[in-house]
Amino acid sequence: MIKININKKLHGSNGNMNLDINLNIKENDFVSLSGESGSGKTTLLRILAGLETSTGTIQIGNEIWQDEKTCLATQKRKIGFVFQDYALFPNMSVEENLLFVKNDKELAKHLLEITQLANLSKRLPNTLSGGQKQRVSLCRALMNKPKLLLMDEPLSALDPTMRTKLQNEILALHKEFGTTTIMVSHDPSEIYRLSNRVIVLDHGQIINDGNAKDVLLKTTGSQKFSFEGELLDIIKVDVVYIAIVSIGQQLVEVVVSSEEVKDLKIGSQVSISTKAFNPTIIH
Repeated sequence: MIKININKKLHGSNGNMNLDINLNIKENDFVSLSGESGSGKTTLLRILAGLETSTGTIQIGNEIWQDEKTCLATQKRKIGFVFQDYALFPNMSVEENLLFVKNDKELAKHLLEITQLANLSKRLPNTLSGGQKQRVSLCRALMNKPKLLLMDEPLSALDPTMRTKLQNEILALHKEFGTTTIMVSHDPSEIYRLSNRVIVLDHGQIINDGNAKDVLLKTTGSQKFSFEGELLDIIKVDVVYIAIVSIGQQLVEVVVSSEEVKDLKIGSQVSISTKAFNPTIIH
């Protein structure tokens, strides 16, 4: 069990606020921190890592990392930290970046094999793609088999295909190592896929805490909801028409009637609304 009860006054772009966190996290949980920018998510990670100070207590199992008498140094906390910008040593090879944390060649080899980096072990970071660099960063964070893995928007700079691939690898590593993980993310699909618990912060306070479905799902049952998108094409298939709509990074097909087609113009912005899972298109 991880017990966190900390307090810190913050001065940021959103003005002054008080980061006031009191929560318990079960061992092996995968927790996502969500909320607006400036709500205190990254600061909380940095406090847990010992990179920033606060008042209060942090207890990992039977080990006290912070209380009124103790503040364990970062290097003495058994943590792994995955940064958005990779933070790799540029003059070290992939393998050397891992061995710098712990001189365990067998573990390094195993991690590189899981993440399909074994053939790149002698390469320098500047010769790798963004996805490969983030894999190395993840492997390095797991080299000391941390009690707590902290990830600050680790996949936000990657394209959707690579992001999905790395999500699979993060899940596989999380299950194999059984590491308690706390991740900051703004991506609902990523949070839903990876997390068994979501905590939402607002101005330094916890305003929602529950499983991913309950926290993220905005509608239930047959309520209406809608998405904005661009109409890319209209295709006639037998006696019906299919509208192709771009929504974010997804393409959606919607069946439309001959009457609806008359009012649709390719390239225009449309809304796709649904009720009881029967989508309709609105121009």
